[in-house]
Amino acid sequence: MLNNKNIILGITGSIAAYKAADIASKLTQAGAKVDVVMTEPATKFITPLTLRGITGRAVVADMFDPASQHSIEHIALVEAADVMVIAPATASIIAKMAVGIADDMVSLTVLATRAPVMVAPAMDVDMFANPVTRENLARLKARGFIIVDPGYGRMASGKVGWGRLADVDKIMAAIEGVVGGSADLAGKRLVVTAGGTREYIDPVRYIGNPSSGKMGYALAEAARDRGAKVTLITASSLPEPEGVTVVPVETAAQMKQAVTKAVAKADALLMAAAVADYQSRTVARSKIKKDSPGLTLELVRTPDILGEVRGKFLRVGFAAESDNIITNAKKKLAKKKLDLIVANDITDKKSGFGVDTNKVTLLAKKGKAESLPLMSKREVADKILDRVVGMLGKKK
Repeated sequence: MLNNKNIILGITGSIAAYKAADIASKLTQAGAKVDVVMTEPATKFITPLTLRGITGRAVVADMFDPASQHSIEHIALVEAADVMVIAPATASIIAKMAVGIADDMVSLTVLATRAPVMVAPAMDVDMFANPVTRENLARLKARGFIIVDPGYGRMASGKVGWGRLADVDKIMAAIEGVVGGSADLAGKRLVVTAGGTREYIDPVRYIGNPSSGKMGYALAEAARDRGAKVTLITASSLPEPEGVTVVPVETAAQMKQAVTKAVAKADALLMAAAVADYQSRTVARSKIKKDSPGLTLELVRTPDILGEVRGKFLRVGFAAESDNIITNAKKKLAKKKLDLIVANDITDKKSGFGVDTNKVTLLAKKGKAESLPLMSKREVADKILDRVVGMLGKKK
């Protein structure tokens, strides 16, 4: 996905600069060509030699270094870039970018590049909360800069709050979202559901299932990377993916309400969520006490989201089955009048709930079933989206 992509990694003088080595390493391992530019203060935290050893490419820190081919002729570097990532970005570099100052190699490169610029702030709690910093970030965002919000935690100062550099995986996902996709879903709006719903019995007990939401999240991230505007309606507790509109829900009724609203302008709905089939007819307002040896519940059906939410958009369903997989999937495909259904065997330990791999069969209204080998859920997501792209093309 990042193979042969040209990425400029800007590093500034934050204690979090050591994490830039991990970012550079992951990008390089993914096949990207990483050119590192640094401010002079950044070199006090991590050496150019370390980064050169990781990337195998020259590191530029001095604007006037005569030994560097990019120190003056930096245009050669910025013209090739697919994206520039500044991680960590201090309050100082953010302020410089906001007003157009170019007095170090990082700010100079920002001003010269036409590539998308991604900024991952890292600074002390009070500096991040300062109105000036907030205003500068808002100004950059309004200009089209991509801001990867910092995390919450303990700082080097001992204070606790917002300002820690975002997790490296979060930054990597944001980079992939900018440069990794084929853009064949550009301009399309996709709604994806994920996770297993909870149908409460009382305030602390619920009917549920072991769905992790990983398949739905893989679909949302893959669609984002291919240029789609994605709304992820989720009953999962997985970390929110960057660049996706996330709508958290718990129950089937809440999910149906969110889906109904989201599909109003959607091109496709992909129902990867494992929606509970039944809910308690009544929900106790207080915790049910264990005063009796048993508990009898009257269960009623939850809303049939795929069956009830209709429109001109493409509709993709999922059939998690334990037996007669293809037969049951075909029945669901016909009954709900779906465009495509994804069937998988939940009894397979490598293809069931909570794992990172899946082995599925794709069935459409017309044509033969397509059985896919065991692969990662992200790879499965792209196979599904390949079919979605083709179907959307036929709807034109």
